[in-house]
Amino acid sequence: MVVVGAGLAGLRTAEGLRRHGWDGPVTIVGDEVHMPYTRPPLSKKLLLEGGDHAGVELRRRDSGHPLQWRLGRRAVASDLDGCSVTLDDGTVLCYQGLVAATGVRARRLPGSLDGPTAVLRTLDDAQALTGRLHPGARVVVIGAGFIGCEVAGTALSRGCAVSVVAIDELPMVAPLGPLVGAELRRRHAAAGVNFHLGTGIVSVDEGGVVLSDGTRLEADVVVEAIGLQPATEWLAGNGLDLADGVVCDEFLRLGGRKGTVGVGDVARFPNALYDATPRRIEHWQVAVDTSLYAAASLVGDLTGRPPEKPFGTVPTFWSDQASVSIRALGQPALATDVEVLEGDLSGEAAIGYRRDGRLVGVLLLGLPKRMGFYLKHLTDDLAAAPTH
Repeated sequence: MVVVGAGLAGLRTAEGLRRHGWDGPVTIVGDEVHMPYTRPPLSKKLLLEGGDHAGVELRRRDSGHPLQWRLGRRAVASDLDGCSVTLDDGTVLCYQGLVAATGVRARRLPGSLDGPTAVLRTLDDAQALTGRLHPGARVVVIGAGFIGCEVAGTALSRGCAVSVVAIDELPMVAPLGPLVGAELRRRHAAAGVNFHLGTGIVSVDEGGVVLSDGTRLEADVVVEAIGLQPATEWLAGNGLDLADGVVCDEFLRLGGRKGTVGVGDVARFPNALYDATPRRIEHWQVAVDTSLYAAASLVGDLTGRPPEKPFGTVPTFWSDQASVSIRALGQPALATDVEVLEGDLSGEAAIGYRRDGRLVGVLLLGLPKRMGFYLKHLTDDLAAAPTH
């Protein structure tokens, strides 16, 4: 087996292969030099308090059959018909089964790769950025999604003066909608974040940024948080749909090819609890859920016991943004209607997301003890009548 990607999804899939009886060689390829680590703390606790690899390293489970590691190496090509993967040092790895777990990389502004901006995707990124967020530093965050708002909240907690710039009219509006987006803007602004929304970036230099409305924001630190881009280049030339990640079938096979699976952020798959439309879901829990299923699916294909039940999951995710705590269930972005189910939007609240009258997601602002209730409610609702 060859697992391309040494993050959470790659590690848990490799371990799952062992649990499902695969005792042959398993090689994990990772483009970072670090052993697998968890990413959520990078924009939260590690960015706030500092730390090193030991503080975020994922626990590895001993199966009695060691995994083989190729760290600091990147897959550059693959031949799915010939069952091989080529690495950046020219090494060719042959396989019986292939796991695509390469995840995503930070999107960059055009021409910014060699500029003065920072990004936050890897442990090295977080450690470099932490050292720059000193009290009084002027920080401009470009992007008002989850990572952008988490960085803004953390920087504010470290005593920085923080501005957030985004082309969106509200923070986190694409995944959570305008009702919640407006409330989150209010909370961040009340804490001290300055927003410049509905505007783009004209230029970035060592001293700050110029916005499309002509405003110049002086900055000691500029952080790009404009989204993530799936790492699929190494899969090109195999007839796969790579328009947004790699399209998988209902059993997480790459393009329906037996002997291959996709997991984590790079995989675009249908969710049997929702509908047949393939979507990528960039959440920690989905990385775990896809890896557990894909390991069984892959071993089943190779041993003549293919899976019978298609993959389905209720995604869960969380985001801690200084004084703003978000817990979400399902896929709120699919909703056509949003309503407050419980509490007060300006305090603690549960917000329901419905598509064609059916609940597809729930978001909690506070109310941590209600997480289990709403997870069961949503799970039961979806299992009883999947949407289409």
